[in-house]
Amino acid sequence: MALASIGNSEFDRDTAIASRAPGGPGVPGVPAGGTAEHDTHIHEGWTLFGAANGGYLLAITARALADTLPHPDPFTLTAHYLSATRPGPAVVRSGLAHTRRSLSTGQASLFQTADDGTEVERLRVLATYGDLDALSDDVRTTAKPPALPPREHCFAGGGEGFGAAEIVARLDLRLDPATAGWATGGPAGRGEMRGWFDFADGRDPDLFSLLLAADALPPTTFDLGIIGWVPTVELTVHVRRRPAPGPLRISVVTRNLAGGFLEEDAEIWDSADRLVAQSRQLARLLG
Repeated sequence: MALASIGNSEFDRDTAIASRAPGGPGVPGVPAGGTAEHDTHIHEGWTLFGAANGGYLLAITARALADTLPHPDPFTLTAHYLSATRPGPAVVRSGLAHTRRSLSTGQASLFQTADDGTEVERLRVLATYGDLDALSDDVRTTAKPPALPPREHCFAGGGEGFGAAEIVARLDLRLDPATAGWATGGPAGRGEMRGWFDFADGRDPDLFSLLLAADALPPTTFDLGIIGWVPTVELTVHVRRRPAPGPLRISVVTRNLAGGFLEEDAEIWDSADRLVAQSRQLARLLG
């Protein structure tokens, strides 16, 4: 069965899903206690040294949930990453946990088959979906978009280590020079990362690409002068509104690295200066 995607960009093709029972009972929407299954393929182009990026995996799982739950739009998703996901076939099993008029909550897990033939759970997600178009336009916030230099004045190279990651070629990342010192010889030591996010093929952002963007910048540990692999243990993303066309701006900060674990808080802003997503993750320093 062909995998269904919503567009012709690399991201759309590489996050495509295919229901194993199209048009079956509860599609769209699965009764509480029921399970939907979607086939997918993890593509090498969205990996970091062989392991799939956490935001990319969350986007795939979110598509499966959108095809399963009664409501269309992700509002909040929390993913726990149980084992490293490698390129190759995978299946997402999702189900409805609870629904009410304006929100529905579901859970989903992504599985792959190991070399010995056993099925391995790679990540598990709990999410609540709703309808962003039904929300009020009233916004009251003290948050401000990050003050970034123009894109042409930002650092476009991947830098040490991160630049060799396969995912970097799929994206157009431009880092604020103030947070790119790790790549140019002098990390600032503040635990911050800021930059412009866009797709290399020019695709405009949507709700699912916000999930990728939440985990797309180099780790904040690089700004602390620590270069190495920092896999995600848990990632929570709150989607606030649909992004306007054009590049996104992302600001990420960590305030506490202890015992080899750190938190990263991110804000994602669209081209209309609107806060479109927020995230927090717990990551582990392995490098």
